[in-house]
Amino acid sequence: MRIRKKENIQGSLFNRAVKNPLAQYAGVLSYAIILIMRIPLYKTMGSSGVGMFAPAFEIFFLLTLFTSYSITAALTGIIRYRVKREQYRNAKKVFRTAFFMDFVVSMAAAVLLAALASKIAGILALEPYSRMAVMAAAPVVVFASFIGTFRGYFNGYGLGMLTAHSQYVESISMAAAAVFCSDMLYTYGLKVAALKQNDALAYAYGAMGAMMGVMLSQIITTLHLLIVYVIYSGTLRGKLGMDNSRRMETQYTIQRLILDNSVPLGLVAILSNLFMLIDQRMAGYCMNKLEMEPQRTAIWGDYYGKCAVLIGVGAAFTVLNVYSMPGRICSVYEREEYRVMRERIGRAVRRICIAAFPISIYLAVLAKALLDALFGGDNSEAAVWVREGAVLIVLYGFCFLFGQLMYRMHMMRELLATTLISLIIHAASAYLLVQRALLGVNGVLYSLIIFFAVYAVLDFVLVSRSLKYRQEWFGGVLFPAAAAGVSGAAVGLTAHFLLEPLGAVPTILIGVLVGLFFYVTFLMILRVIGEAELSRLPLGFFFIMLGRNIGVL
Repeated sequence: MRIRKKENIQGSLFNRAVKNPLAQYAGVLSYAIILIMRIPLYKTMGSSGVGMFAPAFEIFFLLTLFTSYSITAALTGIIRYRVKREQYRNAKKVFRTAFFMDFVVSMAAAVLLAALASKIAGILALEPYSRMAVMAAAPVVVFASFIGTFRGYFNGYGLGMLTAHSQYVESISMAAAAVFCSDMLYTYGLKVAALKQNDALAYAYGAMGAMMGVMLSQIITTLHLLIVYVIYSGTLRGKLGMDNSRRMETQYTIQRLILDNSVPLGLVAILSNLFMLIDQRMAGYCMNKLEMEPQRTAIWGDYYGKCAVLIGVGAAFTVLNVYSMPGRICSVYEREEYRVMRERIGRAVRRICIAAFPISIYLAVLAKALLDALFGGDNSEAAVWVREGAVLIVLYGFCFLFGQLMYRMHMMRELLATTLISLIIHAASAYLLVQRALLGVNGVLYSLIIFFAVYAVLDFVLVSRSLKYRQEWFGGVLFPAAAAGVSGAAVGLTAHFLLEPLGAVPTILIGVLVGLFFYVTFLMILRVIGEAELSRLPLGFFFIMLGRNIGVL
């Protein structure tokens, strides 16, 4: 009776994880928090400090995509399969094998990272003073691997709420610890810089402090998951007495299974996110050729700490609108309900467009006001970058949707091929635009647009051919784009007349409210949304009343 009661508790936890929006969207919201972390870091150690922090954090991020993210996904499926068949001993053996494998791989990566820190910083990123931050990133990889293994174990047992909690613990502690540690070491670095008469040392210490804060967050998250594991170990140990395993799987079989499931996803994830390191290397080369070496680090820090943050947060909010839809689409695909599946894909595309177009356009027209409100100072150059890169929000939404569909429909070879092709085209375009044409950060943004456009088009074509899906372009894409364009013009006029007399924050608030009013109104006029969608919006009753009065509902 006691074991059965505990099983019911676990089931209720899992159900709450599915229904609770904060738990369901933990991955996206945590990623947005980590992006927003760069804003106080920018204010703490300046653009040069952020520019030195960028390569270390990106290397850490890329390594953890394999040692943490892909292992989590692989373990979730492998353990869940055995738990459903009550093969609890095999599930436990899978966890132990994965823990050991991930520890060995992460330790090897950490040792190589520490040993090659100077070469990685100087050659790969063209930022020699980043070596201290890169070296500080080495031990972080080991703790991140523990986190990924624990999360895969909990997900496999249906304890998704616990994994969601750990993601918030990780992101919030990372933001707080990174800012605190960077401020502390940057202050110390100022003394070292004054002693050695080298200002770059202060920024190098600040970047190292930020990475030490990231390491502290990984230790906190590991301890959190370890405590949770100890708390639930009694319940999970009790299941061993109900084991139905006919035979114990060999360690070799489990290792091969883990590699087969984690390596393809890890490669796709790494190739999809490798562009930031490539872009920093090429932008640094461009600055050196233009004899702007003293400003090189600060310029990349402005891009990484301002432009990339705003575009990344906009993309995260776009993804929130369709985050759960790929799973629902693939559930009907597995039941061979193809008509329902195509209808859901159409709804997902429309939801991306409804969210992405206004976010992209409003970000472009309010770029100067947003940057002034968040950072102060002169933001004219960064505002141009944000305007040029805002289209990435729309492209990323499509990449996420169709990439997730390909992954969930087991089209890993096709997904890996499209990712590799897109990255090669991106590298070639970045070489031409940044290193040859010397367009700097603007060239980086143009090559990124090419990268995500190629990625989105290839994924869309492959999914459409595989599922015989036909896109409804007018109601699904063109009408939301037209409505967003009209409302964006209203936002732009508002910003033009109000920014000087009222300031940044009032201009943003008034502009967004004016834009949303025009946007929702035109969506009603163009029959993109109806009463069902409006009833779920804040103040939806007002638009329903307006739509009925003007005869569009």
